[in-house]
Amino acid sequence: MGSEKYMQGLKIRKQVLGEEYVNQAIQNMDEFSGPLQQLVTEYCWGTIWSDETLSLQQRSLINIAMISALNRPNELKLHIKGGLRNGLSKEQIRATLMQVAIYCGVPAAVDSFKLAKQAFLEFEEQG
Repeated sequence: MGSEKYMQGLKIRKQVLGEEYVNQAIQNMDEFSGPLQQLVTEYCWGTIWSDETLSLQQRSLINIAMISALNRPNELKLHIKGGLRNGLSKEQIRATLMQVAIYCGVPAAVDSFKLAKQAFLEFEEQG
């Protein structure tokens, strides 16, 4: 797990998702989940998120929209907090979720707004 892409991905992953969350995911790794953590860290974060063509803010907005459309609540809250860490405003996140309502459906946006409010509160409580 020490490749250059993995190490680069680990750094970006911690920057976006928070060091505590990433450290916990790695500490909870076992024989079964280890290959997934390797894949996610190396390719998702070390290859895609490290590509400077898009900013981290742009990538956060894209992820918020896609994950909202896919109805993945745990990942959505995680990436909303990551977007806040990347400097997104609540207004930018709201505008993204409004676009989700139009292109992906109102039910997806309604759930996503609820999750966003929870994520905002959790992010503010964590400091």
